[in-house]
Amino acid sequence: ERRDILLNATTRRGPSGEVIGVIGVGQDITQIREITGEQERVADDLSRLIESANAPIFGVDLNGMVTEWNRKSAIMTGFTKKDTMGKNFVQNFIQQENRHSVSEVLRKAFIGEETANFELPLLSKDGKRYSVLLNATSRRDAKGNITGVVGVGQDITELQQVLAESKRVAEDLTRLIE
Repeated sequence: ERRDILLNATTRRGPSGEVIGVIGVGQDITQIREITGEQERVADDLSRLIESANAPIFGVDLNGMVTEWNRKSAIMTGFTKKDTMGKNFVQNFIQQENRHSVSEVLRKAFIGEETANFELPLLSKDGKRYSVLLNATSRRDAKGNITGVVGVGQDITELQQVLAESKRVAEDLTRLIE
């Protein structure tokens, strides 16, 4: 069975300072390496899941700067990950009239108050407006300190368009009946 050993060695000196040997101290780090390897594997799996998810997922730091932007977010908005990283999410990707409400959702998540089913208006590179049903969750470090927000959404733009059209047709029919 293979074992990983962390070895520290130092010279052993005689009474007049001459080197007479080596003192070595070994520590078995096999289990630590296995745990670290498993943690890296899980982190890689989660990164792949976020990147390939069929839902827009973004992350911002405590200053509101984009730290995560998955493939679906890029497809919807036309902004690549490179376009968005380090840019202010609200100022660059949210319509002017919605910036206050989106900032408020982020502010709450920054203090640990998570928001579910918030309708996030998102603006694409070519000016198309999307409606995303968003869950905003506080992002925490290993010590539990909040480091930012992760937003996971569902594109409901087409659903809203169908509902609006259905409502219009229903109103038209109601007027015809009256």
